[in-house]
Amino acid sequence: MSDSQIDEQFLSEALDLAHRGIGLASPNPCVGAVIVDATGRVIGRGTHTYEGRKHAEIVALEEAGAAAKGSTVYLNLEPCSHVGRTGPCADALTQAGVKRVVACMPDPNPLVAGRGFEKLRNAGMQVDVGRLQREAQRLNEGFARYIRSRRPFLTLKSAMTLDGKIAPARRQDRHAQQNEFRGTWITGELARNHVQRLRHENDALLAGIGTALADNPMLSDRTGLPRRRPLLRVVLDSKLQIPLQSRLVQDARRNGRQDLLVICASSPEERKKAQLLDCGVQVEEIRTIQGQVDFVAVLRRLAELEITKLMIEGGSRINASALASGLVDKMFLFYAPSILGDAKAVPFASGEIRIENGDSSLKDVTLHRFGDDIAIEGYLRDPYSD
Repeated sequence: MSDSQIDEQFLSEALDLAHRGIGLASPNPCVGAVIVDATGRVIGRGTHTYEGRKHAEIVALEEAGAAAKGSTVYLNLEPCSHVGRTGPCADALTQAGVKRVVACMPDPNPLVAGRGFEKLRNAGMQVDVGRLQREAQRLNEGFARYIRSRRPFLTLKSAMTLDGKIAPARRQDRHAQQNEFRGTWITGELARNHVQRLRHENDALLAGIGTALADNPMLSDRTGLPRRRPLLRVVLDSKLQIPLQSRLVQDARRNGRQDLLVICASSPEERKKAQLLDCGVQVEEIRTIQGQVDFVAVLRRLAELEITKLMIEGGSRINASALASGLVDKMFLFYAPSILGDAKAVPFASGEIRIENGDSSLKDVTLHRFGDDIAIEGYLRDPYSD
């Protein structure tokens, strides 16, 4: 095995360790570390979790002990060089006598941004950067957007038929509507399972009141995987129309986790607001633009709550508003091999969409297949450069 293949092998292991931080590290990045001695033996491994405080490098160094002297450390992200909740990892690596550091990518945090590598090189350490960089960037794209722009990384997810419909025409008889078109689901079980994985990767989900009224969803993370914080469910509801008996409100009443946030326009109906608060629902007022809640202000508020990744699972109007804002970073669009063929069915986005920033072409596109369904994953904005 060549030296480059050996490096990629251990970097892949560091990335695997970093993935263990999904749901546990936010608002910090997911980081994994592998320490290898001169004989090629792994002597230390580490994964960062927010509650654990210690960075992955420190966890791995503590496991390696004195054997870390003369070793090579493999990381998916540049070691920090500043004092935050912990001391600088670059200093710890130097003090341990590490000989070489191999990392996938620089830290997008402006407080680090190459300074960690510079510290290591100034200490006489060999530093190699760039292998498996794209994989590492995808893992921490939420952190990159949040730390650089102070807003969440925004993914728009939707499931639709081949003719671009996300639901049949709304009818009074909800039961009849559900039985008319593949039950309540457009896509199959494999695609829906992947949606649960996407939910687990995010700090919050956002839907509009239209979706909340029509579908009565739970918007929950059903993967069973551990999370440091409960998944925040956000509903844009300018007039506080969400029913007290909805599944979302009743779940908030039962669980007591403060994981449902309803965002309304200023001066809401005070009685309804008090009733929602009594149910354990968070209610916040945000300014409106032409009668609609200001989408940019919503993202700004969620960033204040340390939401680094937000996924939209809304309806036609929310999809259009999000795209028109020019702030959607990624799209994940599922397509079922079906044609609804109803002119009155609900389209993916309602109204004319004008992208304010950048163009409307998806970049870095990946195609996925989930049984009979397909999905397109692609980027409208680059969180590392935009």
